[in-house]
Amino acid sequence: MTYGFIGCGNMGGAIAARLSQSTKEITVSDRSGKAKKLAAQLGIGYADNVAIATGCDCIFLAVKPQMLSDALSPLKPMLALRKPLLVSMAAGVELAKVQALAGCALPVIRIMPNTPTAVGMGVIPYCRNELVSDRLLAAWLVDMQPCGTLDALDEKLIDAASALSGSGPAYFYMMLDALADGAAACGMPKAKALDYAARTMAGAAQMYLETKRHPAALKDAVCSPGGSTLAGVQALEAAGFRSAVMDCVAAAYRRNKELGK
Repeated sequence: MTYGFIGCGNMGGAIAARLSQSTKEITVSDRSGKAKKLAAQLGIGYADNVAIATGCDCIFLAVKPQMLSDALSPLKPMLALRKPLLVSMAAGVELAKVQALAGCALPVIRIMPNTPTAVGMGVIPYCRNELVSDRLLAAWLVDMQPCGTLDALDEKLIDAASALSGSGPAYFYMMLDALADGAAACGMPKAKALDYAARTMAGAAQMYLETKRHPAALKDAVCSPGGSTLAGVQALEAAGFRSAVMDCVAAAYRRNKELGK
């Protein structure tokens, strides 16, 4: 399968870079020309949107939701003729709308990747329309393996997943920085504190993934009665930590819905 990227910002570039480990049959395009450097680094092609629409079997739509219509409109005749697979990562935009903007019935996959895709640790929920055959999906999933974990999800849940895993790295980076600042306030060098905090975060996540124990049980296993950890947990609860985290996911979900209109 040959791949094209219409738009090649941070997320599109990350997927193109990881995908290049499976195949070099990739062409990227962007409005600024910055993707030329990425193409040279990866040993892949650089062209305009028309060349991608006329020559690629699978086209990633890596543009902002509000730019999707303008990007697809000039390509409608080519898309109608060739019926390539479109892979949209436009937040909030449903499969049916992507197909409508393309101007014809064609196979569409919708994904919501996150930035750890750049290091092969992405969480990428996806859904597909009825024109994506099992064979086509299987071939695409094989090529996408270097990107991370791809998980089939009902489209009605994609926006919620985006608010969690898509936006989630930003929340974790904020906590990572805050934890390190706390340790720095206690005298620990900031760089060392960041490394400790990141490794602790990664280890805690891996422990959940391997044990599948409820997070509350894993938290209780760290908290001794009258101990220092419980004092820290109490401080977080007093500051409304859990409520704030729940609210941030809900806010991102609402924004995803707005972007898709």
